[in-house]
This record gives sequence, C-alpha cells and structure tokens, in this order.
Amino acid sequence: MTTPAETAGGPQDPPLSAITGERRQLINLAYRMLGSVAEAEDVVQETYARWYALSPERRGAVASPGGWLTRVAGRICLDVLRSARARRERYVGEWVPEPVPADTDWLGGPLPGGAADPADRITLDESVSMAFLVVLESMTPAERVAFVLHDVFRYSFGEVAEIVGRSPAACRQLASSARRRVRAARAPAAPTVQQARVIGRFKRAWEAGDIASLVGLLDPAATVVGDGGGLVTAALRPVEGAERIAHFFATRVLPDGLTLDECVVNGQPGLVARLDAVVRSVYAFEIVDGRIRHIWAVLNPEKLRPWTEGTAP
Repeated sequence: MTTPAETAGGPQDPPLSAITGERRQLINLAYRMLGSVAEAEDVVQETYARWYALSPERRGAVASPGGWLTRVAGRICLDVLRSARARRERYVGEWVPEPVPADTDWLGGPLPGGAADPADRITLDESVSMAFLVVLESMTPAERVAFVLHDVFRYSFGEVAEIVGRSPAACRQLASSARRRVRAARAPAAPTVQQARVIGRFKRAWEAGDIASLVGLLDPAATVVGDGGGLVTAALRPVEGAERIAHFFATRVLPDGLTLDECVVNGQPGLVARLDAVVRSVYAFEIVDGRIRHIWAVLNPEKLRPWTEGTAP
C-alpha cells in the first residue's frame, strides 16, 4: 500500500535490508563503547525502536539511514556510559568488561570508510582485547565515545561532534586525550603463538598446583582482577604480585568435573573453566616479554551469557 507521499513522488521509506544490514556495525560500535554485549544489544534495540517511531515520511527523508542509526546509537551509548559510572560504584567487587568468545564473528568484520591514519590507528583485534577495553574504562564518557568513533571506526570529527554534542575541535581534543591514555598503558603485543604457549603452561601449572612454575610464568608485578558481581564468589580486590597470585591459584581446589580449556577470549588466547560442561568462568590475559602481566577472571554468570547462549546476530 502506497502512502500519499509516495504517490506524490515524495520520500519513500528505505528498504528493510538497508536498515537491518546496519545491525552488525551498530553492535560492534556499542560493544566497544560499553564493554558489555548485553548493554550493546539493548542500545541497538533502542536505536531501532527510535527509527521505527518516525513516520514513514520522516524515515524516507533521511539521506543516510546508516548515519542516522549510528548517531542515535552513539548518543544512547553516551547516556549509558554516564549512568554506568553511578551503577558501577554500587557494583559488588571489581567490574571487568564482558568477554566474548571466538565464534562471535560480528566483532571481526571489516571497518568502514577509507584508509587509516597510521600514526594513530589501533588494529581491529586490539580494539576488542580485554587490555584495550580496560583502558577504555578509565576514560570519561565523552573521551571514550570520541575515541572509539574516530580512532577505531574512522568517523570524521565533524561526524563525532554531532554525536557527542561538542565542536569538532573539542572532539579532536577528547580523542587526543584518550589516545594518550592508550599509549601510556599499551605494552608491546606478544605474538599469538607465544601467548598461547604461555597460557598453556599456566593452565598445566594451575592444574598441578605447581607454585614454582606459576611464579616463573608471572611478571613480578602481575595483577589478577576477578569479577563475580556479587553473584558468585570472587576476590573483591585485585590480587597483586607473582608470589601471591601463584599461591592464590595453586591452593584453589578444583572441584570434580571442572575442566580448564584453552580458547580465544576477545580475539586472544585465554582459558575457560567448565563444570560438567557448563561455563563457570573465563580468563583473559595480557602477556608482556613472555610473562603474564594481567589476568582478568570473569565469573559473573550474567557476563558469561555469550559463552552459554551465543551472541552472533
């Protein structure tokens, strides 16, 4: 059935495929902004709800539906980040970004737009690593949104300004400040094969309760951060130092039926613990100079949904 606007040669509602085809891009963007698959999915759902709340004539008048959806999603993410600060102050224990498994293919799609600025760009794999997401958590909401949009997804500062609600020059400063944080925290990336080798040794030493081997695999200033969200038992504060971490893992009694399996976590080698085939915890690592510098242990069952239910759109 045609609308009066269509009959009169007015704007037509864009094809459904042109709208739904943006979903993967929006999920990618929202996950990097929020560090949560669940929140990213909520953002995308709200974005589409706002699109379909427009009249057919208004939708048809939108020159770039993808650009409209991105602007709206970015603004929603900015609001979520602002409110998240208060929520995370009430969070029980440490908050760690939500890990995603290897089969989450929507995190590996090509970036839009033209060529990157070689001096500033971060590769797609790095932009979903746990270490990178943790650095993003240290940024202000505006810094994070500006940085992710410009440095990761290659939107111009003019486009970023429309989303953040500041001038292009101010957005450039936000991204520059965020970039300094990333550079200050960035460690030389170890080759994937080396990472997998170190994590394999860590797994075997943990299973054997071998404190000496664990100490040898850990950086002297290593840190373990656990996230149970108050729903399961987890260390409420980071565990620091190779000796303390080694004892922490070696003295933990692994229940019967629990298995530790090597896997891919946010694009990098990691571990997953299963009890009677059910995922109970996921471990992400940062390895520098052949030793483990950081371990992020996610035990909060609400954050393990991508590992138990799947997340691919």
